[in-house]
Amino acid sequence: MIGLGALILAFLGYQLVGTNFLTARSQDLAQQTVEEHFVAAQEEIEVVDTLPSSPVDDNGTTQQYPPTDEPPVVHYREPKPEDGQAFGVMTIPKIEAEQVLFEGVDRATLKKGPGHMPWTPLPGQPGNAVVSGHRTTYGAPFFDLDQLQPGDEIYVETALGTHTYVVRDSFIVTPTAVEVTDPKRGAWLTLTTCNPKFSARERLIISAELVDGPNFAYALAEREFVPAAAS
Repeated sequence: MIGLGALILAFLGYQLVGTNFLTARSQDLAQQTVEEHFVAAQEEIEVVDTLPSSPVDDNGTTQQYPPTDEPPVVHYREPKPEDGQAFGVMTIPKIEAEQVLFEGVDRATLKKGPGHMPWTPLPGQPGNAVVSGHRTTYGAPFFDLDQLQPGDEIYVETALGTHTYVVRDSFIVTPTAVEVTDPKRGAWLTLTTCNPKFSARERLIISAELVDGPNFAYALAEREFVPAAAS
């Protein structure tokens, strides 16, 4: 019994402390690979769409598409990273967190750091980019995520540039509440992690809106623009 108890304590120690060293090493190695990814991906950035910069006039009437008096806003897209690849860096000043982001949310990827759900847009793109991370083990990148409040800023750097988000909401859901990953108009960043700490009973959700970055003007126009009906 004593031996079994010692093994259990050793396992808990590894989970809560030992895994942190493994993730710290993965993060250190990823710092270099993500810079290399930026250089390579910047050569493949493309323009995928344009929209009017002022979709609605002073009377609330939808403008014709495209407008003739203002230049359009542009949607830039970077190449999709491969599964498990380091593709970005997320900084959250409020909780003094800086983490390399990886593509994918499988068990192996999340051991290296926060992972992006591949079926959602990349951070900085229009829509709802979703990133998940551990709360207590493997570096616990989202340990203090509950401290974020509306108005706090989150920065994500990708090959496209720096994308600034502002927290709009924080709430708790069940693990089966997959609707938090649903598409949204505009550009959003959704962070998910286990809740409460040391438990997987619930999920803590942070919802943040893009307020600056290469695609901000496009996301704003896309959210408001409705093409004029054909005559």
